[in-house]
Amino acid sequence: MVAAREGGPDPQTNSKLRIAIKKAKAAGFPSENIEKILLKAQGKLEGEELHEIIYEGYGPYGVAILLEIITDNRNRTASEVRRIFQKFNGNLAESGSVSWIFKRKGIFSFTDVEDPSRLENYLLENLIDYIEDLKVSEKDIEMVVDPENFEKVKDKLDELKLIPQSADISYIAENVIVIDDVDKAATILKLAETLEDHDDVQKVHMNIFIPQEILSKTLELMK
Repeated sequence: MVAAREGGPDPQTNSKLRIAIKKAKAAGFPSENIEKILLKAQGKLEGEELHEIIYEGYGPYGVAILLEIITDNRNRTASEVRRIFQKFNGNLAESGSVSWIFKRKGIFSFTDVEDPSRLENYLLENLIDYIEDLKVSEKDIEMVVDPENFEKVKDKLDELKLIPQSADISYIAENVIVIDDVDKAATILKLAETLEDHDDVQKVHMNIFIPQEILSKTLELMK
């Protein structure tokens, strides 16, 4: 609904809406429900007014946090999210305080790849004009592209018969804080989990990196 109101109800000319519809269908959302939402977005059916908002804030240990929100009540959501931040010794910040740390990018993830080196070379051969970054770790590959090229890359991958485990337009932190302490990592992950559990929070982005050894110990501690 938000995408349709922003860019119009035609998915052919509204890439954001096109992506939203594809995600909905992939999740098993009925086509008739999608049609109703599009009609509501055009004011042809009654429905709640939804707002897409970016919240910015700082968590414990100076961690920058960017939240993607969709809400029908701005005041209620702001109050509830503020309380979550305060519970973990963090605070909501003014617009622009955190967003400069993050850049919006198209992200394609391939997991449990049999031959990462071969796939890496294949992607470079066929998508070199679009790839901004290619991160390879053990059997996982993450490909980063400009969000303007997201649909083109997705179509190209379809042509190449390559199916990523996930494909999304998201935010990537350019300045990262390394968390190498189990207790600190546990606090931050609990904050992330609490924020993600809020109905209005769609995505949580943090500028953190937790080394695998610390992450494993932290997850074991949190069980």
